[in-house]
Amino acid sequence: MEEPNSYDVIVIGAGVSGCATARELSRTTASVMVLEAEDDICSGTSKANSAIVHAGYDAQPGTLMAKLNVEGNSLMFELAKKLDFPCKRIGSLVVCTNEADRPGLLELLERGRKNGVPDLRIVERDELRQMEPNVSDDAVAALWAPTAGIVNPFDLTAALAENAAANGVKFTFNAPVTNIEKNEDGTFELQTTRGMFHARCVVNAAGVYADLVHNAVSPESDQMKIVPRRGQYLLLDTTAGAHVKHVVFALPTKMGKGVLVAPTTHGNLIVGPTAEDIDDRQGTDTTAAGLAEVATKCGITVKDVPLREVITSFSGLRAHRAEHEFLIGENPAVPGFVDCAAIESPGLTASPAIGRMVAGIAARIVGAEERPAEDIVETRRGIPNLDEAGLEEWAKLCEKDPRYGHVICRCCHVSEAQIVDAIHRVPGARSLDGVKRRTAAQMGRCQGGFCTPKIMEILSRELDDVQMETVTKCGPGSTLIVGTPKDSLGGDAK
Repeated sequence: MEEPNSYDVIVIGAGVSGCATARELSRTTASVMVLEAEDDICSGTSKANSAIVHAGYDAQPGTLMAKLNVEGNSLMFELAKKLDFPCKRIGSLVVCTNEADRPGLLELLERGRKNGVPDLRIVERDELRQMEPNVSDDAVAALWAPTAGIVNPFDLTAALAENAAANGVKFTFNAPVTNIEKNEDGTFELQTTRGMFHARCVVNAAGVYADLVHNAVSPESDQMKIVPRRGQYLLLDTTAGAHVKHVVFALPTKMGKGVLVAPTTHGNLIVGPTAEDIDDRQGTDTTAAGLAEVATKCGITVKDVPLREVITSFSGLRAHRAEHEFLIGENPAVPGFVDCAAIESPGLTASPAIGRMVAGIAARIVGAEERPAEDIVETRRGIPNLDEAGLEEWAKLCEKDPRYGHVICRCCHVSEAQIVDAIHRVPGARSLDGVKRRTAAQMGRCQGGFCTPKIMEILSRELDDVQMETVTKCGPGSTLIVGTPKDSLGGDAK
C-alpha cells in the first residue's frame, strides 16, 4: 500500500535550480513534489543576485560550470519567449583600465573561445567609448561578449514554477526538511514541519543549506561544505537606468567578477556586488563598509555613476564551495539521492541547462518516460507589464477587467488586476514580497511607502485564510500590524 504524501521525486528547494528541475521533470511521467522551507518560491539565492545572463567566458574550460553556463545561455532567450518572462540580450563588456592588465583580458578571450562562447572579441579604446560613452576615462580596451544579457530572476523562477505546476508538479511551502532517512527498500522518508513525505528519488537543490542536506544522508567520508558568500548591491532609480547600455564588468579576481554596473529589465541601474565569506546562512544584511566598497569600485569602470539616485540596497548569498564548481549528480554512496549543489554564479544563467541535467538523472533513477507532447503544457503567459503595454493595449486590458485601471503602485504602474493575478497563480503570492517579486509593486522610488497598505488589503480580501493583521512581508514572523490605535484604550472602544 502506497504511503500518503508519496512521490517519485521530491525536490528540496524552490529556487531557480529546483524549479527548473521540477519543470523538466513535469514533462515526464514522474510524480513530483517541491518542498520549500520559506513561504514562496525564489526566496533565497535566486531572489538576490546580479540578474545577468553570462556569456560563459569566465569559468575554467572543461568544468561543469563552463559547460552549463554556455548551454544555459543558449537556452535562456528561447525559454523567455516560451514562458513569457523579461530577458534581453544586451551584451557585456569586461573593461581593462590599465595596459599592463591586457594579458588578463586576452586570457578571458581565449578561455571563452575554448568554452564555445560565440563572437567574442577585444574592442579598443575608441570603439569602446562609442559603445559605452560613460565608460571610465582610464579604460584602454574591453572584452565584448554580445551573447550576454539581463534577466528578471523573479519572473524566471515564477515562470518555471508555474509551468511545472501546470504540468502536475506539487509545491509545499513553509516545510523545511528536518530529517531524511533511507529505507531498506531504497525509498526515502523526509520529515518536515508540515509532516512526513516519501520519495523514490530526492533532489537536493537547497542553496546555502545544500551541504546540510547532503551531509545528513552521506557517510563521513563524503561530507560537503558550503560557505555563504555575501554580495551587497545598490539599486538606482529608473532615472539612472540608461547610464550604461550594456553589462559592464571589471576584470575578475579570485573572489568573483568584481563590481558590475548594468541596467535591469525593470529599467533600473544595478551596481555590485561585494564578495564576503560569512558564517550566517541568513546573513543578508548590508553594511556601511560593504556599500561604500560598491560605491567606490563602480567608478573603476564607469564614470559619474549617479549614486544620488540610489533607492535601495540589498544583499544576497551565493552557495560557494572551495572547489568553485557545481556539484551535480547522483551520490554514489546514497543511490537515489541527487545533488544540485554549490550553484553559485553563473547558476542563474545555467539554470535551464541545470534543470535538464538534474531532471535527466532523476528520471532515469525512477524510470520515468517523456510524456506525449499533446499532454504537456508548453507555454505560460506572464503578468502584463503596463509600462511596456502602451496606452492602447492598457485601454484594452481595462475593457476586459476594469481593475487594470486602478493603479495601486504609482512608481511602477502596477494595477489591482496585476496583483490579484499574482495572488491567484499557482504557485501564487501570499505575502507582500510575493506580490513584489511577481509584479514589481513596492520596487519603485518610494519602496512601497504608498502602496503597501493597499496591497495588504488586497491580500486579505483575496485569500480566505489571511486577514489584515496576519499579512506578512515574507512569511511567518514578518507580520506588519501589531495592533490598532484603539487597542490602548482597552475593551471594545468605539
